[in-house]
Amino acid sequence: MLNVPIRNLDSRNELPAYAHPGDAGLDLRASTDATLKPFQRATIPCGFAIAIPEGFGGFVVPRSGLASKHGISIVNAPGLIDSGYRGEVMVVLVNLDAEHEFVIHRGDRIAQLVIMQTPAVTLAPTDTLPDAMRGENGFGSSGV
Repeated sequence: MLNVPIRNLDSRNELPAYAHPGDAGLDLRASTDATLKPFQRATIPCGFAIAIPEGFGGFVVPRSGLASKHGISIVNAPGLIDSGYRGEVMVVLVNLDAEHEFVIHRGDRIAQLVIMQTPAVTLAPTDTLPDAMRGENGFGSSGV
C-alpha cells in the first residue's frame, strides 16, 4: 500500500476515493458548478492538493460512463500530475457532444486518478536501434 499525502482545499467537497474495492482509479469530484456547451472545454478544480511520491505519477483519465453517455472527455487525456506538483488538482474537461450542453454540479464525479510507478530513465543516443518484429510500422499497422 502506497501512502500518499493529500490536502483538502475545500471542506465541502469529498476527497478522491475508490468506488469499489480493487478499482484502479480514485474518483475525482468537481468543487464548482459549470456548464459545458457543445465542443466547449473548461478547467474544473477538484478541491485538493496531493503529494505524489517521487518515482510515481498521477494520471487523470476520463470516466467511461461520462464519455459513453454524454461525450465528456479530458482534453489532455491522460492528464499528468508530476511528483513535484503541490497545487490544486484540476481537470480540463471537454464536451464532445455536438448538440447537448453538459451541466456539472459541485460534488459530481468528473474523472479518475490513477497513481502509477514511473521509473526514471537514461536515454542512450545511438545511430541504430535493435531489431523488433514490428519495426517501423506505425499507425494502423495492426489492421482495423
